[in-house]
Amino acid sequence: MDDKRAEALARLGVHSVGDLVRHYPFRYLDLTATADMRTVQAGSQATVVGRVHDITVKQPRPRLSITEIALVDGTGALIGVWFNQPYMATRFRVGERVAFAGQVVFEYGLKQMRAPFVERLPEEDAGPSIACVLPVHGATEGLSTNWIRRLVAIALEDAGDVPDFLPSALRVRRGLVGLSDALRAVHFPVSSDDAERARRRLAYDELLTIQLAMALRRHAVVDALPGHAHVVDGSSMKALPTALPFGLTPDQETAIGEIVADMRAPRPMNRMLLGDVGTGKTVVAAHALAACADSGTQAAMMAPTEVLAGQYVRALGPLLDALGISWALLTGSTKAKERSRILAGLADGGITVAFGTHALIQEDVLYARLSLAIVDEQHRFGVEQRLALRNKGEALDMLVMTATPIPRSLALTVYGDLETSYLRERPGGRGADHVSTRIVSKGGRPDAYQAVRDAVARGERAYIVCALVDESDATEARAATAEARRLQRQVFPELKVGLLTGQMTAADKHEVMGRFRSGEVDVLVATTVIEVGVDVPEATVMIVEDSERFGLAQLHQLRGRVGRGERPGEVLLFADPRTDDGRARMAAIVGTNDGFELAEYDLELRGEGDVLGARQSGLPGLRIASLSRDGDLLSIAREDARALVSSDPQLVLAEHVPLREELQERLAESWEWVSAG
Repeated sequence: MDDKRAEALARLGVHSVGDLVRHYPFRYLDLTATADMRTVQAGSQATVVGRVHDITVKQPRPRLSITEIALVDGTGALIGVWFNQPYMATRFRVGERVAFAGQVVFEYGLKQMRAPFVERLPEEDAGPSIACVLPVHGATEGLSTNWIRRLVAIALEDAGDVPDFLPSALRVRRGLVGLSDALRAVHFPVSSDDAERARRRLAYDELLTIQLAMALRRHAVVDALPGHAHVVDGSSMKALPTALPFGLTPDQETAIGEIVADMRAPRPMNRMLLGDVGTGKTVVAAHALAACADSGTQAAMMAPTEVLAGQYVRALGPLLDALGISWALLTGSTKAKERSRILAGLADGGITVAFGTHALIQEDVLYARLSLAIVDEQHRFGVEQRLALRNKGEALDMLVMTATPIPRSLALTVYGDLETSYLRERPGGRGADHVSTRIVSKGGRPDAYQAVRDAVARGERAYIVCALVDESDATEARAATAEARRLQRQVFPELKVGLLTGQMTAADKHEVMGRFRSGEVDVLVATTVIEVGVDVPEATVMIVEDSERFGLAQLHQLRGRVGRGERPGEVLLFADPRTDDGRARMAAIVGTNDGFELAEYDLELRGEGDVLGARQSGLPGLRIASLSRDGDLLSIAREDARALVSSDPQLVLAEHVPLREELQERLAESWEWVSAG
C-alpha cells in the first residue's frame, strides 16, 4: 500500500488489519428493496435505481451553485441535489445506471434527494444481479468508500478467521453469531437481517467490554475490601426528620433507604445520586453525614467551586448545629489561622464533617477517622482528584452526586461500577409547572425587561445569563461584562445590576453573591458560573441571551436557578436558531421541565459521542453500539459482566482467559485503573 493511502487510513483511525475490520459501515445501500420513483413517498428514506437523464449546474447567485442530477426509471423521475458541489456534475454520465439513497423531499413539483449517497451500477446484462446490500464505510480525502470496501474484503479474506473470545456457553445462551461470521456479515451482508444480526453481536462485544471494566473496577473498590459498617439508627439519624423544616419526597425517602442500606453493610458504598435540579440532593446527603456522626467517624463533602461549597454551609450548617454535629468549611480562601484550626480538628477527630473544595485533598489535610466521601458534580473533577479524596481514608463509602440528569443507558455505561439512586420529584409541592419557559423573539425584548422590573417591584430578583465573558470573545453573542454595563446605564438605571463570571476571584464572587442574596443587587448578569449550586429563593426571573449556543443540559441547569422558593419562576430564552436541530432543541426545553426526559432526547439528537471521555481516558468508545438503540443489549451485557466477575474475579478460568486477553487489549492503558481500584 502506498504512503498516501496509509495516511488516509490513519485519518480514519485505521493503523492495523484489526482496525480495518473494525471500521464498520455506517449505513447500507439495500438494493434488494428499491422503490419505484412513482410510488416513493416524500419524507421517507429510500433507495431508487435509474438512469441519468440530465445533468445541470445552476448559479442562482454569487457563491451559490446547485448541481442537479435527474434520474429516471420508467415510472417517474427523481432529482439528486447538491449545494456548492459543482464537481458532482463530473461524476456522472448521461445514460449510466445509478442508485441514489437518502431522504425523499417534494419541492417545486418534483421529488428530490439532497446530497444522496450514490452507487454506480453495472448494466443488467453485465453479470450477476445487483440485488445485494452494499456497505457504506466512512471515507476520507484520497480514499473513497469503494476503495475501503475493497481493502476490507482483502483483509477479511486474509485474516477473517479470528478466534472467538466469548465463552461458547455465553454466546449460545444469548443467541449471538460467531465473531468471524459477524465480521464478514457486518461488512458484506446478504440481507438487512444478516447485517443486523452481525451488528448486534459486535455491539454486544463493545458493551460487554465496558461492563466488564466496570464490574472489575467495582470488585476492586467494593467487593474485595472490608468497609465501615455504619450505625444507621443512632440519635442523630432519629432526630434528623424532626429537624428538617419540610417533609421528604417519596424519591428522597427511597434514595435515603438505599444509601443507608449501603452504609450499614460491611463493605464500601459506591453509589451515585442523580437528582434533577431542585429535587433536594443535599438533604439526602445530610442523612449520610448523620450516620457518620452516630458511628463516631468523619465525612468529607467536596464541591467543584467555592460558591457551591458555601451553599452546603448555608443549607446544612444550621441542620448539623441542631443535631450537635461539628463541621467546618475548608476552601482555597480560608485564612491561615482558621485553616490551622480546621486541620487540627480534622486530624484529632474534633470535626466530624468537612465541607470544601479541592482544598480537602491537599497533602497536609489529614483525617482521624474518615469513613465517607461525598463528591458533588463529580464530573467536574479529574480522576486523580476523586482518587486523592478516596485515599484520605481506608475503604471509604463513596457517594457521588450530580444535578445533571443522565439517561439510564448512559449512566450504566459511564458509571457502571456505581449503584444509582434517582431524584425526580421536587419538594415543597413545586411541580413541573412551577417554572415556565418560553422563547422570546427579537421584538419581545422590551416585554422581557419589563418582567424583570415587575419581579424586582415584588421584592424578587432576576438573572441575565450570557454565553461569553468579554466582548473580545464575542462574534454576535452578548458578552457579560459589556452587557452588565449596558443594562445598568440604558435599561435598568433605577435598579442595581451586578456581575458574576468565572474569571473573578473567589472573594469577589462571594461578595457579589452575598449582595444578590440580600437584595442589595436586583439583577445579576452572569455566565454559566451560576449553573450549579446557586440557591437564591427570591430569584424568579431569568433571561438567557443567545440560548441556541447552550446545550440542553446546560439550559436545564440554568433554569433550575429560579423558582427555588415558594414563588414560581419564569425563564425567557432569547434565541434565533437557524438549523433544524437548533429549533428542535429550543422546542424541547420549552416543552418539558423533566431533566431526564430532556437528557434522553439529547442523547437521541446528538448521539453518544465519546461517552466515556468525561469519566476515564483510555476506556474504549462505541463504534457500532448505540445507547439509544441497544438498551436491551446493555442490560444483558451488564448482567453477564457481573456474573462473570462474581464467579471468576480475575477471569483466570480457562474458558475466560481469551476474554481477559481481549479485554486487556481493548482497555489498553486503562487496565491498571480497572483492576487496581
